[in-house]
Amino acid sequence: MAMDFFVLMLVIPLVSGALLTVVGERAWAPNLNIVASLGTFLASVGLTVEVVANGPRFAFGEQFFIDSLNVFFVALTAFVGLTTSIFSGPYMKNEREHGKLTEVRLRLYKSMYQLFMFTMLVALTTNNLGLLWVAMEAATLTTVLLVSLYRTPASLEAAWKYFILCGVGIAQALFGTILLYFAAERVLGASGNALLWTHLIDVKAQLEPNIMALSFIFLLVGYGTKVGLAPLHNWLPDAHAEGPTPVSAVLSGLLLNVALYAILRCKVLADGAIPGNFAGNLMMGFGLFTLLVAAFFLSRQKDVKRMFAYSSIEHMGLITFAFGMGGAVANFAGLLHMTMHSLTKSAIFFAVGHATQKTGTQLMADIRGLIKINPLIGWGLMLGTLSILGMPPFGVFASEFMILTHAMKHYPWATPILLLALGVAFAAIFGKVQPMVFGETEARRLPHAPAITPVFLHLGIVLMLGLYIPPYLTRWFHEAAKMLG
Repeated sequence: MAMDFFVLMLVIPLVSGALLTVVGERAWAPNLNIVASLGTFLASVGLTVEVVANGPRFAFGEQFFIDSLNVFFVALTAFVGLTTSIFSGPYMKNEREHGKLTEVRLRLYKSMYQLFMFTMLVALTTNNLGLLWVAMEAATLTTVLLVSLYRTPASLEAAWKYFILCGVGIAQALFGTILLYFAAERVLGASGNALLWTHLIDVKAQLEPNIMALSFIFLLVGYGTKVGLAPLHNWLPDAHAEGPTPVSAVLSGLLLNVALYAILRCKVLADGAIPGNFAGNLMMGFGLFTLLVAAFFLSRQKDVKRMFAYSSIEHMGLITFAFGMGGAVANFAGLLHMTMHSLTKSAIFFAVGHATQKTGTQLMADIRGLIKINPLIGWGLMLGTLSILGMPPFGVFASEFMILTHAMKHYPWATPILLLALGVAFAAIFGKVQPMVFGETEARRLPHAPAITPVFLHLGIVLMLGLYIPPYLTRWFHEAAKMLG
C-alpha cells in the first residue's frame, strides 16, 4: 500500500505538469492545478500514515527510501504545495487582468509549478545521493522559468542571477558528491551501492575522514547556496522580489527546506566519519554569520518582498545553527522551526501578494492602510509578522526559545550574537509592517476576490503548535531528531 501511495505522489505532479502544458489556457486549468496538488497531498498523507505505522520503506529497488525524517518533509511540502495552488488561482487571475501575464505564461506557470513539486518530492525521497543532486538541479531549472515569468528586465536579471549562482553552487555539490563516492567506493566497492544513503550510513565510521571533510565542505557550500546561507545568498532577495508571489511562497516554504535536508543527510555521514564536531562547527559558523548578515540587511529594505526574503535567510541561518549544535533538543528545535517557518512565511507571502496587488506596488512606503482596504489581509499580514518575529503563543516562539536555551547551556558564547540578530530583525520588520497595516490609504478593490483561507489555515496551525503539539507529532519529531544524531 505504501508503494502505491508513493507512486501516486510522484506520478500526479509529473503527469499533471505535462497535461497543463497542453490545456493551460482553459478555464478549468487552475482547478486542475489545485486538484493535482490535492491528490499529491492526499497521497503523501497515506504514505506518511504507512511509514509512521510500519516503519521505513524502499521503492524501485533501493533507489528511493522513505523514513521518519523525510516523510515529515514530504507531508509538509505537499501541504504547502496545495495551499499555494489555492492561493495562486485568484492571484494569477488578477495578474492576468492587470496585463502582467499572457495566457502562454500562465500555462508555463501551472506546468512548471507541478514539475517543481515533482522535483522536490524526488529530492526528498531518493536514497541515491547522485539522484538527489539531479533532482536539485532540475528544481533549479524549473524555478528559473518561474522567477522570470513576468519577462521584465528586472525579473530576467533575477532569473539569470539565480541560475548562475545556484548553478555554481550545484557544481560544488556535485564535486562534493563525487568525493563522497570516492570515499565510499573504497569501503563498499564498485557495486553501485556507494551512493545509496542506507548503505553509506552502515559504513560511515569506515569512510576516510580527510576525504569526507573535504566532501562535506563542498556539499555545505553547494547546497548551502540554495539554502541561502551567507555569503552565497545574493540570488534569493532578487528571486523573491521579481518573481510571482506564489513562487516566493514555495521558494521560502519548500526549496530552502529541501536544500537543507540534503545537507542534513550528508552531515550524518560526516559526523560518523570525522572525529569531533567538524560538520557541526561549520554549520554553526555559517548559520551565525547568515543570521547576522540578514538581520542587518533587513533594516535597509524598501521592497516588502525583499524584506521578507531576507527574513527567510535569517531563519535559515538560525535553523542551520540549531542543527550544527546537534543533540536531541537542538535537532528537535531545528525540525520544529523548519515547520513553523515554512507555514508562517508562506502565509506571509500570501498576504503580501494580495496587498501588493491591491496597492499596485511592492514599495513599503506606498503600502498603507491594509486593515481598511481588506481587514482579513491586514490582520493576516500583522499576525504572520508577529508569528515570524517569535512572539508567543505562536510556534516560532517555542522553537526559537528551545534553540536559545540550548545555546545558553552548551554554547554560551553564541547567545549574545543570537539575541542581537533576533532583536535587530524584530525592530526592522515590525517597524516597517505596522504602518503598512494601520496607515491611511485610498487603494481600490481587486477584480477577483483574494484567497484568504490559506493564510489563516497556516497561521492557525502555527498557533496550535505553539500552544500544544499532539503526541504523535512529538514522537515523529523525536524519531527524526534521533536519526540526525
